[in-house]
Amino acid sequence: MPFYQKLGKFPHKRHTQFRQPNGKLYHEQLFGTIGFSGMSSLLYHVHPPTQVKEITSSVDVSPRIAVAKNMKSINLNGFAVPPKDDYLESRVPVLTNADCTIILAAPKKSLTEYFYKNADSDEVIFIHEGNGTLRTMLGNIPFSYGDYLVVPRGMIYQISFETEENRLMITESTHPIYTPKRYRNHFGQLLEHSPFCERDFRGPSELETHEETGDFIMKVKKENTLHTYVYASHPFDVVGWDGYNFPYAFSIHDFEPITGRVHQPPPVHQTFETDGFVICSFCPRLYDYHPESIPAPYNHSNIDSDEVLYYVDGDFMSRNNIERGMITLHPAGIPHGPHPGAYERSIGQTETVELAVMVDTFRPLKVTEQALEIENPDYFRSWMEH
Repeated sequence: MPFYQKLGKFPHKRHTQFRQPNGKLYHEQLFGTIGFSGMSSLLYHVHPPTQVKEITSSVDVSPRIAVAKNMKSINLNGFAVPPKDDYLESRVPVLTNADCTIILAAPKKSLTEYFYKNADSDEVIFIHEGNGTLRTMLGNIPFSYGDYLVVPRGMIYQISFETEENRLMITESTHPIYTPKRYRNHFGQLLEHSPFCERDFRGPSELETHEETGDFIMKVKKENTLHTYVYASHPFDVVGWDGYNFPYAFSIHDFEPITGRVHQPPPVHQTFETDGFVICSFCPRLYDYHPESIPAPYNHSNIDSDEVLYYVDGDFMSRNNIERGMITLHPAGIPHGPHPGAYERSIGQTETVELAVMVDTFRPLKVTEQALEIENPDYFRSWMEH
């Protein structure tokens, strides 16, 4: 996020002496992206963050591609993904390309036995069911239903759940995650016409500082390979940090929909952007108020974008036979639109209580083997009028 945050204690000037009560220096670390030209923060560790004792294993976790060149509209039953105890084992990739991977997960247990770092991608973790705390080296963030948790690449974290009933949609991005540039001025401040403001974003609020040494297991994902490291000191030994690169939460319930007299195009729902895709939030809102408006979306051709919709809650007005937890893919190159009957029955409706997350990619998505296991195979025929 392009605004400044700080937590804990740190020296007055960068790259200067900062000593512990025992006289030893704290260990400064620049945590940055895009070389030295992207977002960055300066961290101060009790111990050097570089003490690797052992590398015990490396496992290929690449998505298993079933359909590399997909041209079929697809519907997946996301809640058919089985719950698993382990957080990483619960993550099931269903759609992927060079820019992003869309993952469904139902972890039953908190991630406490090891630490995790995704060195490939930023992560946007959408909380569909469950609540708890995201614990990171920069501090903790409580979360609940409807939260987006944005975790920058390279961020070390654990995640604590309060129950075993958890459902997540995770978008891994090989590009940094930003708010839409049209909503920011040249200083980075969110403008008055933005559907959210800085007050809606929640950064880390509690900094854990652990000084223990010993054996600390960290699993690091790099180039779709999961490497298991053993570090000599606790990864959460940061006493203070400041900068622009940090994890944060944003609730879909804090998104303020933009409406109009006639139907508004999908970009009004945009929440995040990257160079390879955008993420949008469909939220409860008033419908179009022109006396002859048609609230249902018009048919449109995805010539340049694959469209993914994850259905969270409510009655999604333009679709028939859609249930919460389902995910649809409408591929680039062919038109799609409201299901039979939806166009007509939308007329006269004044509001919607739908809640959904959309990912529009600028490169085609590949379909994984795991996705085919939860596919509703006749979805592409669902626009046929009988």
